[in-house]
Amino acid sequence: MAELSFPRRDLFRTAAVGTMAFSAGSYSRILGANDRINLGLIGCGGRGVGVMGTFLQTGQVHVPAVCDLWGDRVRKAQAIVEGAAGFGDHRKLLESKNLDAVLIATPDHWHCRIAIDALNSGRDVYVEKPLTLKIEEGPPVVRAARVNKRVCQVGMQQRSGLHYLRAKEEYFKPHRLGKITMVRTYWNGNGAHLRPAPAEYRQKPANLDWNRYVEPVRWREWDPPQYFNFRAYLDFGGGQVTDLFTHWVDVVHMMMEQDNPVSAVAAGGVYHYNDGRTAPDTINVLLEYPGGYNVTFDATLVPGAPGWAIEFYGTEGWMLLQRKQFVFTPAGKNTKPVVVESPHEQTIDHVANFLACMRTRNLPNGDVEIGHRSAMASHLGNIAYVQKRRIRFNPEREEILPL
Repeated sequence: MAELSFPRRDLFRTAAVGTMAFSAGSYSRILGANDRINLGLIGCGGRGVGVMGTFLQTGQVHVPAVCDLWGDRVRKAQAIVEGAAGFGDHRKLLESKNLDAVLIATPDHWHCRIAIDALNSGRDVYVEKPLTLKIEEGPPVVRAARVNKRVCQVGMQQRSGLHYLRAKEEYFKPHRLGKITMVRTYWNGNGAHLRPAPAEYRQKPANLDWNRYVEPVRWREWDPPQYFNFRAYLDFGGGQVTDLFTHWVDVVHMMMEQDNPVSAVAAGGVYHYNDGRTAPDTINVLLEYPGGYNVTFDATLVPGAPGWAIEFYGTEGWMLLQRKQFVFTPAGKNTKPVVVESPHEQTIDHVANFLACMRTRNLPNGDVEIGHRSAMASHLGNIAYVQKRRIRFNPEREEILPL
């Protein structure tokens, strides 16, 4: 595994680093093999508390601080980790003297700002995907990680999944699928985009800082769906494209060893759930890669649509790749598929990789630049959808080209 180093791309030279006045690497502790790692949780919703539990499951982590802009969620997290200090502002948590790393599990529109602040404070970072809300946010986060020499893992857990790694080593590296010309990805019926706002919160809870929640975007009055179902609103997330496709396109990048789409087209809309959402409930994205293949993403929230998977189509065979298994079917008649099951859910392996890299100072499997490039590919799909046109892209300079 490569050691922490500066990226090659020139655009990282001039990107802004952050919003806080931390000196570079102002906190730093050399971790021994048996040292307990002190982790702060920022974002105490279901995903944040769940991944915090995975960290605790390793037996290597202590959680002395938790943060959320809703006091009720802070208290629920504190009930799990007794003695943890509670904060309503991530900047106050980062003033703590005993934190080695932070886990960021806020809504997407806060990922970039909090990650940069944490990196500038000298902490290592585990941040949920997508790394960014907007395509231009990626370079500043990468720069902050590199300048401060911090480990930054993005929560694309397939990068550490054992059967994903096996598929790469045994099938993709030896080119057992032959020439791959198309990769189809799909993820239908995802309930995280259909979360109802509980009726009891028609009035904003007194200890929920709504002003803080909307600070990075334009002001609007308290609106429960935009808090509880934030993924349905493009101000707070990128809909199914950045939430779901980012996982899948990252797997494609991992297997194909290319992260450089050159064009994007998309079509979709709010075809069924006319509930005020601004993200489409049905979307089709197509990315073109210079290696001579296309990558597609299809998603709809309509009930009954079949599942989620990635399908690689090659001249020598095809592979169905899911979180629970992969199935390789060689080309030709009467061929027998090869089925390899996943031993367990991948987040535990991804967390273990992050903790190991905190000790070795190696780049993690889902390094910040990898996370940026996979989010970038998803953003191209959303830009094509919003602008209703084909996007031409220079992946080396990371700029959208004129028609």
